[in-house]
Amino acid sequence: MKRILIFLFPLFYIFCSSGYSQEGKWLRWELVGELGIQEEEIFRDSAAVSNFIRTKYQELYSLGYLAPREAVIKSTPDSLWLKVDTGQKFEWVALRPGNVDPLLMVKAGVDMKRFSGKPFDYRQVSKLFESLLKESENRGYPFTAIRLDSLERTGNGFSGSLDLDSGPKITFDSLKITGDTKTKPEFLSRFLQIRRGEVFSQKKIDEGIQQIRGLPYLKWAGEPELSFQNEEATLYLPINDRRINSIDGIIGFLPNENEGGKMLVTGQFDIALYNVAGTGRNYELHWQRFNQLSQTLKIAGFEPLLLGSNIDASISFSLLKEDTTFLNRDFRLNFGYRFNSDGYLSFFTRRQAGDLLAVYGLEEITQLPEAGDFRFNNYGLNYRHIWLDDVFFPRRGALAQIEFAIGNKNILQNTGLPPSLYEDIELKTLQYYMEGKLEKHIYFSPRWGIFTRLAGGMVENKNILLNDLFRIGGLQSVRGFNENFFFADKYLYLNFEPRFYFDTYSYFMIFADMGRFGNSIQDLGIDTTFSAGMGLSLETGNGIFNFIYGLGRSNNQDFSLNLSKIHFGYTGRF
Repeated sequence: MKRILIFLFPLFYIFCSSGYSQEGKWLRWELVGELGIQEEEIFRDSAAVSNFIRTKYQELYSLGYLAPREAVIKSTPDSLWLKVDTGQKFEWVALRPGNVDPLLMVKAGVDMKRFSGKPFDYRQVSKLFESLLKESENRGYPFTAIRLDSLERTGNGFSGSLDLDSGPKITFDSLKITGDTKTKPEFLSRFLQIRRGEVFSQKKIDEGIQQIRGLPYLKWAGEPELSFQNEEATLYLPINDRRINSIDGIIGFLPNENEGGKMLVTGQFDIALYNVAGTGRNYELHWQRFNQLSQTLKIAGFEPLLLGSNIDASISFSLLKEDTTFLNRDFRLNFGYRFNSDGYLSFFTRRQAGDLLAVYGLEEITQLPEAGDFRFNNYGLNYRHIWLDDVFFPRRGALAQIEFAIGNKNILQNTGLPPSLYEDIELKTLQYYMEGKLEKHIYFSPRWGIFTRLAGGMVENKNILLNDLFRIGGLQSVRGFNENFFFADKYLYLNFEPRFYFDTYSYFMIFADMGRFGNSIQDLGIDTTFSAGMGLSLETGNGIFNFIYGLGRSNNQDFSLNLSKIHFGYTGRF
């Protein structure tokens, strides 16, 4: 005879007496029946005793003992002796899918065989329900309800079937922005992949909210809201623009000592524009020249959702002129795909070129100079994963990134050098490089936190040149040294920076940077560096002022006050 069994699981017996001594609570837990276990513990207070007893009952229920019987053998203000009979062990005979679509069960990863001849565990039933409900709400049915039906008990066994009520099918209506951002709703709709008429998916909404947190030019003005009307869902996004666009620069005019009567223009100029015209486009330009012979230039652009697809495209060009030694150019074309709310994978093609600048007087040399002329065409992958609470100014979380590229490198014969120098050189070779970094922000309190970063890289080729190497040093890597101070074919460095916050985006800090750099081109061996210092980051009404003072020690620089470095600057934001 069929009987409907209403789920009335045994209530937890929680022993708690206010008369307990504060010196410690002694508990004897004795289990009899199909299991025989005795345990004695001393706890600091009655709350710890209650938690222990609750955990033991949960273990019994998970093993299928649904009706344990408890007896108090002894009870005093500072001791308790419990004797628990496990009772019968209940098992699943069978759990049938009922009216649940088999495809839905496959998508939800449900295996009904787990409920045949296995201990009756209500937690497994809860996980089953959760999986089916989650998959349903991602397939357009956010109001799905599920229950157990036709339950039967035969001895100590249970059997039953699933009964699912999917409710109405919901589609997306529109996406509405309730903040003061200039971002176009059409761009956010494509970025979040939430389009009018598409089937409702809670997963898209959850991932979309996380992705918005990853856009540095937007900030939340409140909590997102979801409205259902006429079997359609409308998502309301209260977001504001963040003042992240920056412009910064200084220009100097000095007499040109090498060319009389002319002026030498020096200085630095940086501009970064984000979310141009509310479409997610970003543009950057960075130029720096502090003497006549050396300068750097970088230009970059980013186009999201290229041609209506889910692929982002970016392009960049950089130039490095190292006094009269060499000139490097770097052109990069990148295609990226955001495959979840935290991970970003990109494929790129890159052309690097280097040329010697001054070859006068080198006609009689007997070996090739350290730097040379080359062309390096490579292809690679870059993966970035973000767990930060705020990508613009994080307080907690982590960021990981790794990049690998490989390609053909061609060494060009410079006509200003003796041709015999190239006779024993393999001009076309395979070259690869790899770089990675891991950043961690630790949050102790609104006032205290720690920033740490571990970064490393290597480049490998049988004919490495000086202008092939990584350039390390300066404000963004190892402080206490000039910008691009180190040449390295292998590097590893660690930044450690405790911070004291006295405002939302302002803090004092001290730092210690440690590095290990290899330079096989100049036969410098391994350079183990250390630097330390202090600094300040101060948010003003229209920008951020940074000041860092540091001392650094390396094989080529002593740890001395007269060699200390000051990094400072003001970045205006609008």
